[in-house]
Amino acid sequence: MRYTTDWKDYELLDCSEGERLERWGDTILIRPDPQVIWQTPKTHPLWKKANATYHRSKTGGGSWEVHHDLPPAWPIRYRDLSFNVKTMGFKHTGLFPEQAVNWDFTRDLIQKANRPVSVLNLFAYTGGATVACLKAGASVVHVDASKGMVQWAKENAKASGLETAPVRWIVDDCLKFVQREQRRGHRYDIIIMDPPSYGRGPGGEVWKLEDAVYDFIAQCKALLDKDSLMLLVNSYTTGLSPSVMGYMLSSLLAPKLGGTVSADEIGLPVTESGLVLPCGATAFWTK
Repeated sequence: MRYTTDWKDYELLDCSEGERLERWGDTILIRPDPQVIWQTPKTHPLWKKANATYHRSKTGGGSWEVHHDLPPAWPIRYRDLSFNVKTMGFKHTGLFPEQAVNWDFTRDLIQKANRPVSVLNLFAYTGGATVACLKAGASVVHVDASKGMVQWAKENAKASGLETAPVRWIVDDCLKFVQREQRRGHRYDIIIMDPPSYGRGPGGEVWKLEDAVYDFIAQCKALLDKDSLMLLVNSYTTGLSPSVMGYMLSSLLAPKLGGTVSADEIGLPVTESGLVLPCGATAFWTK
């Protein structure tokens, strides 16, 4: 499992009985996590001093219970990157801290290329990977179907001092954008994607990751060439294992482009236990 120990403003303090106890800067949150099925004693004192707890509803969704002093939004930093976070619907804060290990990997690849690098970031959310790539000196096309998420990503870029960096902000359906890029003959050095497990397109189209991801990666293959550096696909879908994701990249990309494929879980170290909580899976094709 891959993880980083470089976070200072985020800490997974403890996890038990389906919940995480987390520190986001000076703010303590309790959030549900279905993978936390163990029932170790909740002895950490901050379990009783959280600023807010997210409670899931039996009918779907849920809500935040604010205990005390919860700011509407606040900044956190990872290395030289800055982000704005806040409590939002369905337990989220606008950032997935386990992704920092992928940001570091991609930044290192960009810097070692020693040439201009173009990045396509699909399902790009609030721009964690976009900000990391821009900081490494790449140009980025950031694509997400949500106008609000793209605006949030712009704010994160500005917070990191990147408001004039070479980035295009695109509000669009990712598949349709990729298909247009094919027709335009555009190519990228790096493609990053973090597709949702389930969703609906702007025309009501149903997206289910297990059914759609293979064909989507096949579409993205046309945007890579012999000089491309990487395709990264991340998944939080329980049934989509790292091995399956790696096999897809091997079968789709290696015959055309060569290179190597690797896949593994990513996670977060837990302060209380010293263990690492699995938080998703990432597969890479690299040149």
